[in-house]
Amino acid sequence: MIWFFLLSGLFLGWSLGANDAANIFGTAVGTRMVKFKVAAVVASIFVIIGAIVSGAGATHTLGKLGAVNAIAGSFTVALMAGLTVTWMTRLKLPVSTSQSIVGAIIGWNLFTGLPTDYGSLSKIVSTWIICPILSALFAIIIFRTVRGLISRYKIHMLTIDHYNRVALVLIGAFGAYSLGANNIANVMGVFVPASPFRDITLFSMTFTGAQQLFLIGGIAISIGIFTYSKRVMMTVGDELFKLTPVAALTVVLAESLVLFIFASQSLQNWMVSIGLPPIPLVPVSSSQAVIGAVMGIGLTKGGRGINYRILGRIASGWVSTPIAACMLTFVALFFVENVFKQDVVKPTQYQLSRNVLNEIKNSGLDIGNLIPYRNKTFSSAKDFRKSISGKQGWNEREIALIFDYAEIDSIIISGEALAVAEKEMSLTDNEISALKQLCGKKFAHRRAFENALKNTNFPEINSDFDKKRDLLYHYFKKEDKSLLAR
Repeated sequence: MIWFFLLSGLFLGWSLGANDAANIFGTAVGTRMVKFKVAAVVASIFVIIGAIVSGAGATHTLGKLGAVNAIAGSFTVALMAGLTVTWMTRLKLPVSTSQSIVGAIIGWNLFTGLPTDYGSLSKIVSTWIICPILSALFAIIIFRTVRGLISRYKIHMLTIDHYNRVALVLIGAFGAYSLGANNIANVMGVFVPASPFRDITLFSMTFTGAQQLFLIGGIAISIGIFTYSKRVMMTVGDELFKLTPVAALTVVLAESLVLFIFASQSLQNWMVSIGLPPIPLVPVSSSQAVIGAVMGIGLTKGGRGINYRILGRIASGWVSTPIAACMLTFVALFFVENVFKQDVVKPTQYQLSRNVLNEIKNSGLDIGNLIPYRNKTFSSAKDFRKSISGKQGWNEREIALIFDYAEIDSIIISGEALAVAEKEMSLTDNEISALKQLCGKKFAHRRAFENALKNTNFPEINSDFDKKRDLLYHYFKKEDKSLLAR
């Protein structure tokens, strides 16, 4: 059944390869500068490498939007996202799996009653606006620079053609790596919280369960590139705006830079080290990046030649994709749970104990209407939301905060788990020292664990603090809640 449930993730990976990943070489193939088979081989190899090596960053942000924690739920979310992308691909619209998976996760949140993290959602949605604009700016700068160099140094057309072909392949490889690092979260991110794979060690190197998922997803993307990507390549590279070979190179480079910026943990850490705000690591849309770059080229030429009818169809796809994915997922989850009798969410209990109410009060919320529920236990997120949501008129962010504090968990800081975390995570000496102060302690709520972690002066200056904290939570979390009583 595990492999059956993973089929929807593989289908979504295939859809990404057919639609999003094709954009890496769309302009190159559309302008006949690179053969489709060459583009497919290069893109496939580097997508897989990027997914395995650097796929965790964007997955972390997507997981905060909604942690789909039951594999049947992950199956449904991925399947509906894949069907949505495939439908749009049939319409020859280069839409984004990022938009599709976000809509599907929100559909899961709505069905299960769990709150949507609007902080993570705002980060992701903002990139849907920033991504094409940033790509267009890069394209304008690069195109004018390259055109100026060609004019100044009087480079022969045959030489330009040769350099273009080589550069399109090299930059395409870079773009494929960035795509794998950034967009594998769309394919396998919903399976990470419910991953069926255990970490394995090969030649003193740990191959995590998440990386095993990313490998499988990367292979699925490659199959999608080979079997069904040529249709969208021609839409992007030929129908939207007629591109010259130099313009095609510019589009690929601009898109690749945008994908890299939103996937690079090292770049984020460097920005923090010099006092700049970190760039969020989120799964951005390669389709939007390439469309933005093509539009940038068009604008440098005065806007003449842009097919605004095609552009309008593409924009309509960007709007309808997350809505369609959300609605399809909500309906599908109903059938999976009620007709096929599969658990689409792990049973979770919530309790408003005295300590939890004090924590909520200290966060700035009025707890007056929560007092009647003191020490009452709720058996599901739906029951808990139904009881509290209409009492105070809280917004979704405030409801999410109450959920975070009230969820009953089982977290035990054991020496064995700490030793595993120390071995497998990149922890500093100060972080290890802070964790040892908590060794032997138990926590019934995740928020209590996080507050205790902060009270040990666990270093928070790193841009990946949230990621480390979430990883530590999974190392110390126990599925058996009765362990707290031992």
